[in-house]
Amino acid sequence: MRAPDDMPRRRFRGTGVPGRGRVILLVAAAVLFVLLMSLRGLARFYTDYLWFDSLGLSQVWSRILGTKWALGVAFTLVFAVMCFASLTVADRIAPKFRPAGPEDDLLTRYHQVVDRRAGWVRLGVSLFFGVIAGAGVSAQWNQWILFRNGGDFGVRDRTFDTDIGFYVFKLPFITTVIDWFFASLVIILLITAVAHYLNGGIRMQAPFQRVTPQVKAHLSVLLALLALVKAVDYWFGRYELTYSTRGVVDGATYTEVKAQLPATYLLLLISLLSCALFIVNIWRRGWVLPVVAVGLWGFVQIIAGAAYPTFIQRVVVEPQESDREQAYIEHNIEATRQALGLDNVETEPFPYSADRDVGKRAAELNRETIRNIRLLDPKVVAPTYQNLQSLRTFYQFNDLDVDRYQIRRSDGTFTTTQVVLANRDLNVSGIPQPSWEGRHIAYTHGYGLAMAAANATTESGSPDFIVKDVPTRINTDEIQLDINQPQIYFGERLPGYSIVGTTRDEVDYLAEDGTLVTNPYTGRGGVSLDSPIRRAAFFLRFNFEWNLLLSDFVTSDSRILYLRDVRERVQEVAPFLQFDADPYPVVMGGHIVYLIDAYTTTDRYPNAQRADASGLPRGSGLEGHRFNYVRNSVKAVVDAYDGTVKLYVVDPQDPIIKAYDKAFPDLFEPVDAMPSELRDHWRYPEDLFRVQTNMWGQYHITDPRSFYDKTNGWAVAQDPGTAVATGTPAQNQPAVTTPTGQFARTLAPRIEPYYLLMRLPGEQQESFLMLRPFVPYSEDDSKRQLTAFMVGKSDPDDYGKLVVYEMPSGQLPDGPAVVNARIQADTEVSRQISLLDQKGSTVTYGDLLLIPIDNTILYVRPLYVSSQGSTEVRELKAVIAVFGGQVVMRPTLREALVDLLGIEAETFERQVGVELTPGGQGEPAPPGGGTTTTTTPGASPPAGEPGDVAALLADAERLFREADDALRSGGASGLATYQEKVTQAAEKVRQAQQQLGATTTTTTSTTQPQAEA
Repeated sequence: MRAPDDMPRRRFRGTGVPGRGRVILLVAAAVLFVLLMSLRGLARFYTDYLWFDSLGLSQVWSRILGTKWALGVAFTLVFAVMCFASLTVADRIAPKFRPAGPEDDLLTRYHQVVDRRAGWVRLGVSLFFGVIAGAGVSAQWNQWILFRNGGDFGVRDRTFDTDIGFYVFKLPFITTVIDWFFASLVIILLITAVAHYLNGGIRMQAPFQRVTPQVKAHLSVLLALLALVKAVDYWFGRYELTYSTRGVVDGATYTEVKAQLPATYLLLLISLLSCALFIVNIWRRGWVLPVVAVGLWGFVQIIAGAAYPTFIQRVVVEPQESDREQAYIEHNIEATRQALGLDNVETEPFPYSADRDVGKRAAELNRETIRNIRLLDPKVVAPTYQNLQSLRTFYQFNDLDVDRYQIRRSDGTFTTTQVVLANRDLNVSGIPQPSWEGRHIAYTHGYGLAMAAANATTESGSPDFIVKDVPTRINTDEIQLDINQPQIYFGERLPGYSIVGTTRDEVDYLAEDGTLVTNPYTGRGGVSLDSPIRRAAFFLRFNFEWNLLLSDFVTSDSRILYLRDVRERVQEVAPFLQFDADPYPVVMGGHIVYLIDAYTTTDRYPNAQRADASGLPRGSGLEGHRFNYVRNSVKAVVDAYDGTVKLYVVDPQDPIIKAYDKAFPDLFEPVDAMPSELRDHWRYPEDLFRVQTNMWGQYHITDPRSFYDKTNGWAVAQDPGTAVATGTPAQNQPAVTTPTGQFARTLAPRIEPYYLLMRLPGEQQESFLMLRPFVPYSEDDSKRQLTAFMVGKSDPDDYGKLVVYEMPSGQLPDGPAVVNARIQADTEVSRQISLLDQKGSTVTYGDLLLIPIDNTILYVRPLYVSSQGSTEVRELKAVIAVFGGQVVMRPTLREALVDLLGIEAETFERQVGVELTPGGQGEPAPPGGGTTTTTTPGASPPAGEPGDVAALLADAERLFREADDALRSGGASGLATYQEKVTQAAEKVRQAQQQLGATTTTTTSTTQPQAEA
């Protein structure tokens, strides 16, 4: 009888498919899984093309994509060919007989499987690693674009006397290719060594020869190539010294030129010598020469490449740094000013005068400047615009902007006037019907805008809108403007998508009687949904949204609008540009467009300092972006109705934009093609001006010795803030270092630049410009006098021109922080604010504006009052004006100027509903409407003891004086005491009011419009 193990096994007769069929099914399932996982990627790829095609920019999309694919394929093939050739040589020189060893069983099984398919294995390995290597290079498509299309700058660096274009356009891609070749050869060397081990040319545990002579020769060839590539790397790497950050300034300084550069040349020679030794070793076929070559290179790298430059820096440079670095500081100053557009800054003296008579004459000669002083602070009155003019929950004002339009003066003529305006964008989160239909088909767009002259207020202190409401109402008596297409389908911070041209009516707006007004979309924006394939693609792109496939509202005439945020659109169109954080609307030809400033940047400008980008707002393309060269070369225009994107080249002399224009001729248009209506609304870019003023504080100094000593350094003036309780910056704050490694910055925030419409000293007409003041640089931030201010001009004829006005060195006027301290210390101002900041109201300062008027300086600060509650309406209740140290606070700017300078000036204010008296009596109108109560002077109190009231007011007066004394003493403790005394004084005033009881009053109704839910 047979043992069980010897019995014949019963064959299993399954009902499944044969073995090969199961393999096919498994492969098919895997392919289907990968395909399903890739469908969204494919859908995004396809819909991206449709989006570019809808804008007429499909060639831009295809050119970028083609460049990526071409680089990836080219470098994949180069790697694959090199690797395949090396593996082929490894197979050819493999030993005929493989000596037996402990690993012989594993290698035998390997050869049984591979030998018949050796060529395919070599090809597969080469392509696999080639794809990995090539994919990394495809990401450098922008470097290739610039390498191929870049030209000369026409400026040569001071270190190697080479055109800047080589550094910006050629060197980055050359460096990438060199690094790629070095890394590729290292990988191929490792792969080749493994191949020799598998072929028996390398035996780890052989009792005799472990590496055959043929293998040594082969590896020597690869090592020689590595040494040669490293020599090339050293040759081009010497140019990288112009980006060094070791010295007192960025760029090639004493140590780089006198120590690092000679060391680099020595390492280059060592690399060539090593290459020669490896080549000799092809015939020697030993280990001595490779070890000598690698050891010599490593020794020189440590000693000459690292230790020697460190020694020179510490022993030679630092003991007399100013002398050693003088020439290189000069190189850095010259390069930085050129790279950041500071080389053509005009400097003008400002013979400052604080004489009242001089100020009065100056104000009388500059009435247009006075008329355009901005009292509506966009940051402060944003809630007011929102609550008074959003009108519906599905509208919102994302951002308030400052611009200029033609507005009627009191004499009936129209003149350029500064305005504050904002688009009424769609608020997706506030749509009352949050269904898919409501969010994507019914509520598709915002509507119109709100606009007020920059100092136009109603009787209650709210903005006096000349463009307002839904449907749009325009005060044609005040402004010549037409908006016949107010719908806003593309705006700011607008996420998601909408579908237009459906069978379902779009909500245009709700009439005053609640009637729904509809208006179908007639534009050509968006992508047509005229095929099932397109609908399926968008179904996949937007997270498998089934309604896109199933809704009967969507027809072949429908269009889908996506990438509706204007900044997203321009970033998608031109990913190689950086965009300003503040797009702003312009009314042009009866509809609304957005203007967005775009920048070309690079961090490859030799010997230039890294830009100090501190203080940039979130969302700026320059924020977190390392660069040492910047130009505002492009202005992008996005139509708010159909989403059309146009890019106009406004600085055709910029070599970088020339390269991109050459690469993408269909993308850019010349500045002459921009409508003059748009050119009239150019603004000097905020983000660029921030960077330039940050850097100018140091780089206005051209003498290297003074630059090093920092004796005449400036800093952007401290920001006085807007909160009344903390309006005075803290004293003696600790210093920190800037990202540039230069002047220490303090924790005190810097004042923001702001737009003005004014006539500069010595000029004949008003200009729309941006201004930012400077104070002396100090480590502890204690210096707060005004040293200068810089303006950037916006009008087309002078666009981009920078002018600095310097104060006389022996007579520095008060800077913004000092003026703010004077305001806080003024007894009358403190008393009035204490009265306003009570009974559920909050007082907020607006920007403290420095207004140069001829050779005098006027400071103006608006003051707003709002109720404490969910509906915040900040209303202008007073204006503080400061001239020559004198502080005046009055209900209007007109009244303040009468008291301060003795002139009657035209503004757009109406009488603010509050009476501010020298005795401090009076209360503000309740924000948002209601009644204004004004105390009649001299009325007898019906209740309370006069003696008690007088004592309380006397105590309040004493506390106000003690507060002033504490503030003048300075320091953190002085500020704390000041705030405590002011609070105590306010309490005394409140108690006195309670003592007075019922007061004889005169009441006037000033009803304000209420925002609809």
